[in-house]
Amino acid sequence: MTLKTRFSEMVGIEYPIVQGGMMWVGRAELAAAVSNAGGLGIITALTQPSPDDLRKEIERCRTMTDKPFGVNLTILPSVTPPPYAEYRKAIIDMGITVVETAGHNPQEHVEDFKAHGVKVIHKCTAVRHALSAERMGADAISIDGFECAGHPGEDDIPGLILIPAAANKVKIPMIASGGFGDGRGLVAALALGAEGINMGTRFCATKEAPIHDNIKQLLVDHDERDTNLIFRSLRNTGRVAKTERSDEVVEILKNPEATFQDVHHLVKGADGRTALETGDAKAGLVWAGQVQGLINDIPSCDELISRIVEEAEAIIADRLSSFTR
Repeated sequence: MTLKTRFSEMVGIEYPIVQGGMMWVGRAELAAAVSNAGGLGIITALTQPSPDDLRKEIERCRTMTDKPFGVNLTILPSVTPPPYAEYRKAIIDMGITVVETAGHNPQEHVEDFKAHGVKVIHKCTAVRHALSAERMGADAISIDGFECAGHPGEDDIPGLILIPAAANKVKIPMIASGGFGDGRGLVAALALGAEGINMGTRFCATKEAPIHDNIKQLLVDHDERDTNLIFRSLRNTGRVAKTERSDEVVEILKNPEATFQDVHHLVKGADGRTALETGDAKAGLVWAGQVQGLINDIPSCDELISRIVEEAEAIIADRLSSFTR
């Protein structure tokens, strides 16, 4: 059996499995490992300190794989925003053929990428946003359920509802994100109307993920209850691993008078990088989803993807077919 979908054929990969863009984690070694295993690896543009550094990282990835890989460009409101147009130009100049966009108003970026023949996967947390991205010209949608790490939006709709709700209306290929980590999830996503899955937290607990072994073990040791929702009162909800630091953020923001400035010292992105690189979970936030409850080991990307595909094929060919005999 071969798992082929519109999405996998569109981006030229063997299996409909994507490693989503992750700050500080989406580097060449992980992206190449995922792509070599038959999925779509993603380099995170803003992990690189400058557009020139991104060019070097793309070139480094090409020394590790000859398979397709993409780049994530996340656009977020900021007092001093990074030079998004320059990062976009670097992506185009380097001949990248697939981009994952996310965040605030990507219209300008989608138009430029499309004009240069780049396939755009836009990450959304609501059906209305997915339809907007489709109208904007996105080639595919990544729909993020409430289970996901990062920012799940403010609607609190889990994947079991969000994926089919989006599939009812979105016409372009769609992959599902949030809570995926094994073959059962892949089959479920396909059954709900998606054409592949996007995994972040699960790929953090792999041998090639460029983060400290202590953090990988944290993900293994945690279960599905070990996340915190932060920034709820600020209408910018984020899901992170439950740690002493994220507990402190939640406690401070319970005060109805609290503002972002009250927790700024605890949520700095640079501190999160320190936590990932040193293995000290007290040093910064660790972004992780509820899929931690399905992570029991730290395989290579090849072992993980092969396992997922084999399990999915067995479920489709054996378990599901047995119900119709």
